[in-house]
Amino acid sequence: MFGSLLRFFRERAGMTQEGLGGQVGYSKSQVAMVERGERPPKGRLVAIADEALGAQGALLTAGKQLQTSRFPTWFEDYAELEAKAAAISMYANHVVPGMLQAEGYARAIFNCHCPPLEDDEVEARVSARLERQKVLQRKPAPLVDFVLEEHTLTRPLGGPATLKEQLSHMLELGQQRNVGIQVMPHNREVHAGLNGPMILVETAERDRLAYVEGPGGGYFVDQQPNLGDLFAQYGILRAQALSPEESTKLIERVADAL
Repeated sequence: MFGSLLRFFRERAGMTQEGLGGQVGYSKSQVAMVERGERPPKGRLVAIADEALGAQGALLTAGKQLQTSRFPTWFEDYAELEAKAAAISMYANHVVPGMLQAEGYARAIFNCHCPPLEDDEVEARVSARLERQKVLQRKPAPLVDFVLEEHTLTRPLGGPATLKEQLSHMLELGQQRNVGIQVMPHNREVHAGLNGPMILVETAERDRLAYVEGPGGGYFVDQQPNLGDLFAQYGILRAQALSPEESTKLIERVADAL
């Protein structure tokens, strides 16, 4: 991982984040974001840091591996798996999942990032998110289903017009035969998803994996009994949620009211 390597050579050289930033034209916080894998290196950071820190080409080599990457470092392993999956299931409880996001809605989410992202980083992440959605049109098509909390349909990120566009985008995607969208209504008195969001993946070889996202990144679950528990939990969530037909009608009502 480039960020860890950069931190290693910086600390070995006895240089602070602020000191390195002064040489490469970055602020201290921007250097910290690169080291945490939250921001890709831009401009001549890689070349200047490699020379200034005495990395002898190690940072140059690591930097080349990042040139084709469009995702935050912690997300790359999952993105590679998702692109090859035969079936994907997602439960989302805060915002509409990235695979269903319209461009304006995705931009609004990245504009909420704290600490704030640079404009070019926002656009890079929006482009990556839209590119990721091509999984839905892949041949052979994966089976993809979603369970969303009802409040994700009403939270006006980006404003009412952006939300309306987002809901229309979801309705369009939901018409695909390989895509299922269900909404968990507010009034459910029993709820199997209180532990938070999850993504379940089944490969073409029928191997199963779960992926759980957190504030600092994500991790895979591939061992029993935890893996089986997550798949069972998602099955209960689907049973508790509105049917796809009922969910479509609800999304239409919310969109019409905007």
